[in-house]
Amino acid sequence: MIPLTVVSYNIHRGVGLDRRLDLDRIADVITETGPDVVGLQEVIREAGGGAGDQAAYLAMKLGMELIMGATRAHGTGIYGNAVLTRLPILGSERRDLSRGAREPRGALRVDLDVKGTPLHVFNCHLGLALSERRQQLELLGRFIRDSARLVGPRVLLGDFNEWHRGPITRVLRREFSSPMRRMRRTHPAMFPLFALDRIYWDVELQGREFHVHRSRIARVASDHLPVVGRLAVRHRLAHAVPYVTGDALPPAE
Repeated sequence: MIPLTVVSYNIHRGVGLDRRLDLDRIADVITETGPDVVGLQEVIREAGGGAGDQAAYLAMKLGMELIMGATRAHGTGIYGNAVLTRLPILGSERRDLSRGAREPRGALRVDLDVKGTPLHVFNCHLGLALSERRQQLELLGRFIRDSARLVGPRVLLGDFNEWHRGPITRVLRREFSSPMRRMRRTHPAMFPLFALDRIYWDVELQGREFHVHRSRIARVASDHLPVVGRLAVRHRLAHAVPYVTGDALPPAE
């Protein structure tokens, strides 16, 4: 078994509860979790480099590789989700989850090599309205099914914006059936009331620990707390087969 630490963190564009923009503080929070893979939401990439390119700046500070999934334009650059990783990258794909006139949303899949075993990390940020999230779940399910040709287990993480147990929770708990409880309160960071940020993984992966990172600095660095999953990946089988999505995900139209 190969240990793997996966983190999901909505960094709120680097702005903390004290209204200060401080990417070094965000980097410190991520460092505290000791991650192999980090899915970030609400990340800015402005042209010109430096701290304006938040994704690249954090990747540089942490010594990690970067894949960006843009959801919309932002000033001279883009805004969206990012995956930072210490693992070799095999490939990636982005999928638009936007609905109507609502804020643009998206999902990013990054394929990683865990010592010979491929791992597929999906990072998403869903909308604020219930009807919007229902439609986005269907689009996300289609994205996951379209990736079913890939060999290896899946991890799904992100900010799901479901304030109470609802359709997103019910569907994803059936699809990713690992028995470990994966809902903890993460928002607002100082006194969390809502379990918006989650990590789901295939039963093929062994869940060893799941928790919210509640350090002193994490409580002020963003309006969300990061969630941390400590998993174990089995060595690749000699006759690996593509993963199979279950019946829980909504069917394609």
